[in-house]
Amino acid sequence: MHPPIVPFRQFVLKVASRCDLSCDHCYVYEHADTSWRGRPMVMPDETAARVADRIAEHAVEHGIQTAHVVFHGGEPLLAGIERLRRFARTLRRAVDGVCDLDLRIHTNGVLLSRAFCEMFAQERVKVGVSIDGDRAANDLHRRYADGRSSYDQVVRAITLLRDHYPALYAGLLCTIDVRSDPVAVYEALVALRPPRVDFLLPHATWDHPPLRPAGRETAYADWLIAVHDRWRADGRPVPVRMFDSITLTAMGGDSQTESLGLRPSDLVVMETDGSYEQADSLKTAFDGAPATGFDVFRHSLSEAARHPGFAARQGGLDSLAEECRRCPLVTSCGGGLYAHRYRTGPGFANPSVYCPDLFRLISHLVADDRRSPAAPVHRLPVATLDSLASGTATAGDVAHLRAPQLSRARLAARRAAAVTGDQESWSVLVDAERADRAAVDDLLSHPYVHAWGARCVDSPTLLTAADTGHLAAVAAVAAVRTGLAAKVAVPVRGTFVHLPGLGRMRAVGQDRAEVDVHDGSFAVRVDGRWLSEDSPLWEPIRPIEAAGLRLLLDDVDAYRDCYGTPVEDRLTDEAAAALGEVVGAALAFLSEDRRAAVRAGLRVVTPLPRGANGATSRAAYGAVALPLGAGPETTARLLVEHFHRAQFGALLDLLDLAGGDTSRELLLCDAYGLLSVADFLADEERERLATTIGRITGGTLPVMGRRFAEGLAEAAARLPLLAGSRQE
Repeated sequence: MHPPIVPFRQFVLKVASRCDLSCDHCYVYEHADTSWRGRPMVMPDETAARVADRIAEHAVEHGIQTAHVVFHGGEPLLAGIERLRRFARTLRRAVDGVCDLDLRIHTNGVLLSRAFCEMFAQERVKVGVSIDGDRAANDLHRRYADGRSSYDQVVRAITLLRDHYPALYAGLLCTIDVRSDPVAVYEALVALRPPRVDFLLPHATWDHPPLRPAGRETAYADWLIAVHDRWRADGRPVPVRMFDSITLTAMGGDSQTESLGLRPSDLVVMETDGSYEQADSLKTAFDGAPATGFDVFRHSLSEAARHPGFAARQGGLDSLAEECRRCPLVTSCGGGLYAHRYRTGPGFANPSVYCPDLFRLISHLVADDRRSPAAPVHRLPVATLDSLASGTATAGDVAHLRAPQLSRARLAARRAAAVTGDQESWSVLVDAERADRAAVDDLLSHPYVHAWGARCVDSPTLLTAADTGHLAAVAAVAAVRTGLAAKVAVPVRGTFVHLPGLGRMRAVGQDRAEVDVHDGSFAVRVDGRWLSEDSPLWEPIRPIEAAGLRLLLDDVDAYRDCYGTPVEDRLTDEAAAALGEVVGAALAFLSEDRRAAVRAGLRVVTPLPRGANGATSRAAYGAVALPLGAGPETTARLLVEHFHRAQFGALLDLLDLAGGDTSRELLLCDAYGLLSVADFLADEERERLATTIGRITGGTLPVMGRRFAEGLAEAAARLPLLAGSRQE
């Protein structure tokens, strides 16, 4: 009986064993192993067929649901379009009915073309690209043999993927050089809008240690911490595999990379001659380090999996050096990448050569996550984009637009805490979130908390003491909503203490006021007296309940003046009731589906003076400003149109639909708003809508912008007048 094995699920196929660049940090051609010299330059078709059969055989034997296959090299594009097409089809035929196939290619990008991308789209091959950051960082290593830079060609390839083949774009791989500027590298990578970034420590061993500037024992940790802190402050705009893996393993989850964590390795390399090898990173240890002596013609993958080299990377905690087993961070670190432990003599029974870096980096990330809640990364499903464009968005589609706004408000709170040093208020907010995250999320989703957040994030140099002090007011309300006991000092604006989402207390003659929160209620110290919400000086936000919706009539918040037009101040009870009745009657005009979408995205109505035209603000997602004195039908039209304009603004926070052209953004927004109220439009307004859509679709837009504009055009074509105009 054979002992149990860890089945392979990741298969790296070396389809080419030569490269068109001469990167001096390359582990294949520039490190200890020289086995590439005796191998075929490209994988023959018969070898690829045997590889495919072995993968299918292994999947059947071990009940593998998905085989993750990567075309690799050298530079895999040197294998050519037709050869790669044949390989992809051979693999899919072999595993058809056996398991799913996740097929990818990892390239340096310099040969990537539309022809390659068209083939990859047809064969469902996702593309990852290596780039080491900005031009200066990339040119430290990634050059042609004659010294020429590869940077422009790589950026061209990534831009091609991003703008024209976004479904193929798998992510970017960046090898660290501590001589480069970490923030410049980060900014350059994020500017390319990748779906994921992988940062790699340069391959090194105890025999050949990594570059370390004098006196900087943790230079790699310091570099990565600079990136992490900027990334986190930006709201985590893109997944970073290393950072996400550390967070996951610290919470007891699995790592997403073989370089961290204790999860057994399930990766095998298949060379151009059909040899099975261990991970490529071992080529940095010594000549022949990854070799197994097995190949696809004579041995199954299960036989290869029993090789001692694979077993050594599957032993978990027991396989690590004694120092690693005693380390409190071992579940996140896992001893680091196996190859980085090598030293002549004891072999791999050592901590990583990057041990001090890993300890500092993991400690920093774990402590940072404990200090403040993690911000998610947001993506918009293409189906949701299509539903929004066609006017058939559901409540679920609208919900996709709310989450990024919540992250933005979280970021604002962190920035305000950093600017003011108000750790007391920040601690209250964090404690409240631990007690009841949903309640704090609801508070941070208030549109005028968004407006305050937009000011903190977008104009940090223009913040007033009242702006930064508003964090204390947000913290006080968080304590009220979660039942915490807290006491904070909040600013007085003019003559009011503002508590967002609750109301305002009149406090004349003082700059700050103390707010005491206990058991879900509060009191404000004004002129030496403690005043509660029963005081006649308290002006609460009033609800509007109609047609199954509960909205807030917010005519008191300090940040509601964000529409570019004057807003009404506190309404009398009679005027507030009248506006509530009109809004209720307006909602009754809407279909149930439309009311459900409004319910998912609208929280607040703010009054405007009579005769105004209605408004929305990109900074205050979830609010619509409506004029006093308008009738139910006019109010219904304004509510729906400006609700949709708000959705479009939130959409722009997720996607660049106009290539940075603000005039086209305005055209798209106008068309989207008008189309949402097509059943209210007169014939001449429908003609104007047709003209606007024609101007949009006649210009140049990014891929997703073009898709959105085409959806608008299709929806508009279904309107009777527009359809008739096209036939004429």
